[in-house]
Amino acid sequence: MTRVPDTAARRPAGRAAAAAAALALVAPLAACGSGGDGGVPTINLYYPPEQNLQKVVDTCNTQAQGRYRIDYRVLPREADEQRVQMVRRLAAQDSGMDVLGLDVTWTQEFASAKWIREWTGQDKAEVEQGTLAGPLDTARYEDKLYAAPKNTNVQLLWYRSDLVSQAPKTWDEMISAAQQLKEQGKPYQVLTMGAQYEGLVVLYNTLAESAGGKILSDDGKKAEMDAGAVRALDQLKKFATSGVTSPSFSNALEDPVRLEFQSGKGAFQVNWPFVYPALQEANPELAKNVKWARVPGVEPGTPSKVTIGGVNLAVSSYSKHPEEAFEVARCLRNAENQKFSAVNDGVPPTIEAVYDDPEMTEAYPMKETILEELKEPAVRPLTPAYQSISTVMSAILSPPSAIRPEQTADELRKAISDALESKGVLP
Repeated sequence: MTRVPDTAARRPAGRAAAAAAALALVAPLAACGSGGDGGVPTINLYYPPEQNLQKVVDTCNTQAQGRYRIDYRVLPREADEQRVQMVRRLAAQDSGMDVLGLDVTWTQEFASAKWIREWTGQDKAEVEQGTLAGPLDTARYEDKLYAAPKNTNVQLLWYRSDLVSQAPKTWDEMISAAQQLKEQGKPYQVLTMGAQYEGLVVLYNTLAESAGGKILSDDGKKAEMDAGAVRALDQLKKFATSGVTSPSFSNALEDPVRLEFQSGKGAFQVNWPFVYPALQEANPELAKNVKWARVPGVEPGTPSKVTIGGVNLAVSSYSKHPEEAFEVARCLRNAENQKFSAVNDGVPPTIEAVYDDPEMTEAYPMKETILEELKEPAVRPLTPAYQSISTVMSAILSPPSAIRPEQTADELRKAISDALESKGVLP
């Protein structure tokens, strides 16, 4: 299981993937046509770095039996750079792109701009069959399916069982337990991401959904920031000022959080599953005492709703080979290939039945907790303007210690309303 943070969190992948991404950046874009040798169509797959995805592509090429050939065009490592490349080329109606690997937060934007094709008929039925509801929600726009969820992701609570006997159920319980450990002179920190970027928005969205709050209206067209969203702001500020965070909390990203926890400084960590294999390798003694649980909730007796990430597969509106492109997307995300990617690249499946496969048990001993969260997930605000909304939210939420719940809610409501007026802004 490769140590790969969630793509939606804007962090790098592995060394091999990084090298492949660097090569992709050097390759001239004009060379990426959709032609082929001897009349065989080339289906260009533009996808984020994933260390073993080429093996999945090879499998799908074999199954195509020469009817087409898939070329894996590795996108840049950083999600923002991925989006910029695709947006600029699609805005120019570039026919050299066929299948697109989209961060789950981009599907609505690309669909509203008419850059990607709707999934219909048997293609749609095959994607919807057995796919978890949360990931499917991220692939829809205006009640139509515009992408096929390839993989998902969700954060867990990681805790030291040698320091606490059981996982806290709420953030207040976790803060209290950490404060008691601090008084006893033991490792106590609650480590998670608080820097001004998407990771902070993910944390706040989890708190807001867990508190029953709404950031946007159900139709995604109006800023809400209701009482539950204000309660989440209060919880985030309380956490940031409780004396149990790392001194670097307001600058913390996924991998530094992982490193800090595996060095033994933390009692709790809220982070993606990629931390598990890394801990096993880097600090096996500590790993023996680390357990996992559902991320704590906000209200007592109410389970958390945890924000999901992942990648959706879409077909470009400008592809010269849409029929083949849909077939390629279906192959890349079928159950067998999702299992391969889950076991080898650490990207959790979107097809529920894959979790029952015996091969998943060793790679994902925490799979039942992952699945539990995925069945009652928090989805980030579904709107074509999400990129703009995320940018303004991370700025207003940072640093979390400076939050003033009611006033910050008013600031967020206004900023989000403004962002909704400029959907799909080209960076």
